[in-house]
Amino acid sequence: MLERFFQLSAHGTTVRTEVMAGLTTFLTMAYIIFVNPDILSAAGMPKDSVFVATCVAAAVGSLIMGLYANYPIALAPGMGLNAYFAFAVVQGMGFTWQAALGAVFISGMLFIVISLFRVREWIINAIPRSLKFSISAGIGLFLAIIGLKNAGLITGHPATLITMGDLHKPGAIMAILGFLLIVALEKRRVPGAIIIGILAVTAASMLFGQTTFGGVVAAPPSIAPTFMQMDISGALNVGLLTVVLTFFLVELFDASGTLIGVCHRAKLLDADGRLPRLRNALLSDSVAIAAGAMLGTSSTTAYIESAAGTSVGGRTGLTATVVALLFLAALVFAPLAGTVPAYATAPALCYVAVLMIRGLSEIDWEDLSESAPAVVTAITMPFTFSISHGIAFGFISYVGIKALSGRFKDLTPMVVIIAAVFVFKFAFL
Repeated sequence: MLERFFQLSAHGTTVRTEVMAGLTTFLTMAYIIFVNPDILSAAGMPKDSVFVATCVAAAVGSLIMGLYANYPIALAPGMGLNAYFAFAVVQGMGFTWQAALGAVFISGMLFIVISLFRVREWIINAIPRSLKFSISAGIGLFLAIIGLKNAGLITGHPATLITMGDLHKPGAIMAILGFLLIVALEKRRVPGAIIIGILAVTAASMLFGQTTFGGVVAAPPSIAPTFMQMDISGALNVGLLTVVLTFFLVELFDASGTLIGVCHRAKLLDADGRLPRLRNALLSDSVAIAAGAMLGTSSTTAYIESAAGTSVGGRTGLTATVVALLFLAALVFAPLAGTVPAYATAPALCYVAVLMIRGLSEIDWEDLSESAPAVVTAITMPFTFSISHGIAFGFISYVGIKALSGRFKDLTPMVVIIAAVFVFKFAFL
């Protein structure tokens, strides 16, 4: 049944490989079930209910992506989007968290509309080939900085912005050893190298008393305080229309960039660099946003950590389905899921970064009008800590350089429109 439904043989994979990929992806993104409630609680949302909403939203989104689009892309409430929700919209602008949820829900419904009419698909297919490759590499760099930060190998600095972390801390040392172990096992073609590395660091962490074993099972809290609490009328307030637009733009290019980057690395793009069944994938992502708002969490989006699963062979929706089931299991096994520390998954993120940065090798370096915007796209993602900002600067620089160098024939109307929208966003929003 699994073979027929997911077309495993056609994608060169097996049930065992897909299950291993799903488990790997889950372990690299499981931090969200603890981080998201902490962030949204700053907006006044009940932490226990947000914990449940986070798990269920991730399960629903990943399941839709797996069963409807048949892609190994996992979804969950997005980092960055949750911070904007809590600290900018609620704390900064003074709106209620219910109204902010309403804004997320409206943005999700808008996504469903433009996905049904293929507008979103048209936008993604308009992305120049060089920018698609640089998006993949940029996401790799973005993963690297997240991994290095989670490992404690880099930290903030008031003078230099970023500096080396404390290498005397056990977590940093174990993360370094975990990275070396993963790379060595991959070089030796040992199946499941990434998950072995994650589990090895976790075991070492418990052995040396750095991680406390929190138990196995616990009854999940009630989701009632956040379920269907979004305030649609409040979200239609004039002041929140800008918030809806911001959610819309960030969700559009964060999710799109992730889909392209992960699928490019997994060799799921066609000969023209396009994603087959793109409409299904975009609809899955759009429905997940609206569903997450109804459950009581900020925007649900495709996760760049899905690249960890594709790197161990995940190629179909069975990978995403396994992730969905594990998020549901996390409702009951929350203490067990919380045993894996951030520095245990950091080596996996850094290893995947190594693989994804190879996208830069496919750029035409002899044509500066192609390579310069590609580099701008790649480096601004980690330096602004935003996939969407990297894509924005990439589009703006692409149009600007092509126009000033007289290469107007390389510019399609959609590329120019997207660049203009980003200029408008930076200037007035």
